[in-house]
Amino acid sequence: MSFTIELELQKFPKHIKLKDGSKATIRLLKAEDEKEFHQLFLDIPERERMFIKHRVQDVKVIRDWCRNIDVGRNLPLVGIINKKIVGVATLHQRLGGWKRHIGRVSVLVHPKFRGIGLARALINETLDIARSASLERVEAAFIGEQEAALKMFAILGFNQLVRLEDYVKDMTAITHDYVLMGLDLRTDEEYTNAAG
Repeated sequence: MSFTIELELQKFPKHIKLKDGSKATIRLLKAEDEKEFHQLFLDIPERERMFIKHRVQDVKVIRDWCRNIDVGRNLPLVGIINKKIVGVATLHQRLGGWKRHIGRVSVLVHPKFRGIGLARALINETLDIARSASLERVEAAFIGEQEAALKMFAILGFNQLVRLEDYVKDMTAITHDYVLMGLDLRTDEEYTNAAG
């Protein structure tokens, strides 16, 4: 783990107020979160779970994620409301190769806690960490039907890089459009600095 990421992680846990007035805590996922983290995925409707790349209903997958956290590769931040994990955003990094300067962001929020700003807060914290890790760009991949997520990422400054029709298949082998969005952190930072 780089020194700059270590410094950024010292800012957590963070306590935030959401649009509906409720309070949330954002912090790094811990090994002891396994049961609660697994429940988050079980609470996601089956139709949405089909779009997740991993078999998240399998407790062994979640156990592995919780027990083998490598923040230099996959940095998971969880959103907690009323002592319950209700959201997660992860920054995925490659430590070498031709895409080592590009991170990937993913986010998931419990259906009952959507629309109150938690996903946006989780993503913004993840982007701050990406900047601290000296990443130059971040990407986010979607299924074409994920319109709310596409809109939210666009509001955060992400642009559509590519849309491929019927390119990916969900867990039931139905094809869907693949959408890749990206954010240039260098340009993003320049605008921030120019604004003061």
